[in-house]
Amino acid sequence: MMADRETGMAAELREAPAAVRRQQSLAQPIAELAAWCRRNPPQVVVTCARGSSAHAATFGKHLIERYLGIPVAAAAPNIATVYGERMRLKGQLVLTISQSGRSDDLTEFTAMAKEAGALTLAIVNDVDSPLAKACHVALPMAAGPEISVAATKTFIAALTALLRLAAAWTGDDKLDAAIDRLPDRLAAALDLDWSSATGVVSQASSLIAIGRGPTLAIAREAALKLKETSNLHAEAFSSAEFQHGPVALVSPLYPILMFVPGDAAAAGMRALAADLRGKGAALFSADHGEEAAGGLPVLAPDHPDADAVCLIQSFYALAIRVAERRGVDVNRPRHLQKVTRTR
Repeated sequence: MMADRETGMAAELREAPAAVRRQQSLAQPIAELAAWCRRNPPQVVVTCARGSSAHAATFGKHLIERYLGIPVAAAAPNIATVYGERMRLKGQLVLTISQSGRSDDLTEFTAMAKEAGALTLAIVNDVDSPLAKACHVALPMAAGPEISVAATKTFIAALTALLRLAAAWTGDDKLDAAIDRLPDRLAAALDLDWSSATGVVSQASSLIAIGRGPTLAIAREAALKLKETSNLHAEAFSSAEFQHGPVALVSPLYPILMFVPGDAAAAGMRALAADLRGKGAALFSADHGEEAAGGLPVLAPDHPDADAVCLIQSFYALAIRVAERRGVDVNRPRHLQKVTRTR
């Protein structure tokens, strides 16, 4: 449950369900975009994003590769902005995600891709931003103003916009129905009690977050939020990649947050969880099938991709508690600003 005294970040978490509802107004432009993509299927989708938006792009990569079989690659914007190179992107889809739409490198890369013949799509919260004006199609996140420096509701809104695009592109009625249920589920997820992890996480000097499939993006976002809001070093891995070296870090002093998806990847992650407990890990697992010590409560399963969005909402509430325990003001993270201008 959230603390009685809600910070600006906490108040914005409460606004996330309404943002998802407002996206219902995107049905027509998303349907038109999906129809164009079916008529002109790209051979590759190139994503362009930074920070939390890059983690949203990871979520989009999972959806597009799994349900459409189209390879997705992350762009290096400095190819255009620093090195002045033009990439061969004719006929491909370039997907740029940005809360502000004012990061120069993202805008310049998108403009280059447009000139190169790509269909350029931006998912952006500020529809009057330079990025929105630089692309062919701008889908608004519809999150409303986000004042807190650490992105929360805009991250959730980016994920749900990607879910809507995937549902329309594939004609997946089950996913579409799950999206309709998301606002109520997000509200419920925010009130789940993850406080059992607060003490261990707040005392840690480093932390690992693990996910796979739809929850890899969630793990990456969780690690970033702990850095931003609690000054806590955290790294994220896929459950497979973690076993190729980083598993050597496992100890009782190095807590692990595991975000288990409700799909075919769950069995492997549960096996890894059992192995890590055997190695003495301080493991906290968000998994509807989890009954062992360290299990974090989650909602009853609905749709695995939509459920992943609910996991980050529950985590954000934990992040606020951890920051408070560590004496950090989540609304004034050091060295950060809301709009980061890079080139």
